[in-house]
Amino acid sequence: MTVERKSTNQGKKLIVLGFATMVIIFAIYGRYQDPELLTPSAIGTIQRIAYGFYITLLASFGAIAFGMYRYHREKVESKGKDLSSIIALATWNSKSRKIFAVTFVGYGIFFSLVSGTLVYQPEISFSYHYGATIPSGFVAPCCGEPGYMPQVIIYLTEHVGLNVIPINLVLQVIVSYLVGLNTAIAVNAYTISKKGRGASGIGALVGLFIACPTCAGSFLSVFVGTASGIALSIALTQLQTFFIAVSIPILLVTPYIMARKLRNVDGSCKVSS
Repeated sequence: MTVERKSTNQGKKLIVLGFATMVIIFAIYGRYQDPELLTPSAIGTIQRIAYGFYITLLASFGAIAFGMYRYHREKVESKGKDLSSIIALATWNSKSRKIFAVTFVGYGIFFSLVSGTLVYQPEISFSYHYGATIPSGFVAPCCGEPGYMPQVIIYLTEHVGLNVIPINLVLQVIVSYLVGLNTAIAVNAYTISKKGRGASGIGALVGLFIACPTCAGSFLSVFVGTASGIALSIALTQLQTFFIAVSIPILLVTPYIMARKLRNVDGSCKVSS
C-alpha cells in the first residue's frame, strides 16, 4: 500500500510540475513582449528564448501526460472504491481507450479549425499574398498579449497552414482530453443504465454545449453572425471563449457525477477493466 501511494503521489507531482512549469514560462516570456526591447541586437536572443519556450512547453506536456498515465494506472491497480478509482477503472478497458482516442483526436482537429490553429483560406495564395515559401515555417517571437506569443506559423500548401498560439494550444489539449474522458465515461454509463430515453434528446443538446464549447460558439454564429456584421462576430468570438472557460470546470466535475452511476452498492466499479 505504501508503494502504491508513493507511485500515485509521484504521478500527481509530475502533473503539478508540468502545469507549474507552463505558468512560469508564460509569465517569463510575457516580459519580453515590449516592442521597445526588440532592438536589432536583442532579436537573436529573443528568438532563442522563443525556441526554448516551445521546447519547455512540449516537455511540460510530456510530464503531465506521463503523470496522468502513472496516476491512472496506479488507481486501477489499487482497485479502490473512491470516485477517482471508479473513473480510472471505467476508462482502462480497450473499448474506453478507443473511444477516448477517437474523441481526443477528432475534437482536437475540430478545435484547431474553429480556433484558427489550422488555417484554410482557398481565396488566398500564401506565396503570392504573403511571399511565403511553400512549404516553410518560422517562429514569431514578438509582440503580443501574454499567452499569445511566441507564435509558430507554418505554410503547408498554398491554402493550408498552421498558426500555433501557445494559449490556444494549451486549451486545445486540456479541453480535448476532458471531452475524451467524459465521452468514454458517458458511453459506459449509458450502456449500463439505459433508462430515461425520453430525456435523451435534451441530454444530447445539453451535452453539446457542455462537452463541446467550440461547437456551441459555432452553432450560435451560424444563426446570428451572418446578419450582424464585424462587431457581433467579435462578440461571438469572446462568447465562444467564455463557453470554453466555463466548460473546463464543468468537464472536471462531470466525470465524478457520472462515476456515481458506475459504482456498485459495495463501492466497486460496474465496468470491468
